[in-house]
Amino acid sequence: MNTLERIVATTRAEVERRRGPLTVPPPSPREAFQAAVRRPGLSLIAEHKRRSPSAGVIRADASLEDVVGAYERGGAAALSVLTEEANFGGLPDDLRRARATSGLAILRKDFIVDPFQVDESIAIGADAILLIVAALGDEELCDLHAHASERGLSVLVEVHDQRELDQALACGATIVGVNNRDLRTLEVDTERTFQLLPEVPDGIVTVAESGFSAPEQLAALRDAGVDAVLVGEALMRAENIEHATRELLGAL
Repeated sequence: MNTLERIVATTRAEVERRRGPLTVPPPSPREAFQAAVRRPGLSLIAEHKRRSPSAGVIRADASLEDVVGAYERGGAAALSVLTEEANFGGLPDDLRRARATSGLAILRKDFIVDPFQVDESIAIGADAILLIVAALGDEELCDLHAHASERGLSVLVEVHDQRELDQALACGATIVGVNNRDLRTLEVDTERTFQLLPEVPDGIVTVAESGFSAPEQLAALRDAGVDAVLVGEALMRAENIEHATRELLGAL
């Protein structure tokens, strides 16, 4: 069982444990995330992430509220909040706390495999969710994308190659994230974004994920036509997160 398969299996078991009644607002468009990633230039989606399978513990000495506040003051366009516990140290309540702290659009970063998690995302205040093509069957992916869209959530659909991009587009994806990290081996190749970018149709928002940590890298993404970049570990490790966020965006 590879890393992705193990995480998905753990997630499915956790969803069954957590499944229960939810207080979910009526369906309504949550357009803040779309607006954040579509605005002119390269948008920064800054991520709160305590640990990861590839990096271990990333940051244990800063409160979520302090991190989120630093990102907002530093110029981030949107937030990403890890809510997966077993491997990333996150909780659904982290997103509630981020929502109470910040006015920025928030992406729920998790392994979404069940409609319950879509409804839960709305209940805890998310503007958008992540769907990972590699973690889902074709029918599952399309059903979850439709379920989220009908309820007003934006959906970032994560791909790694041409086949997954085709699957995402077939399900109606309008925001595509290219993850440079192979979720099966955890290896990173930042060229993946640039190689796959020409295959993304006009009008589809592109988000670069994993491996970017320097202002010159962000400038290269902007010049290539990428709409947004998601950065977590590099900023979470910084001594002064607000300053690091400003510095990262300096070349833009």
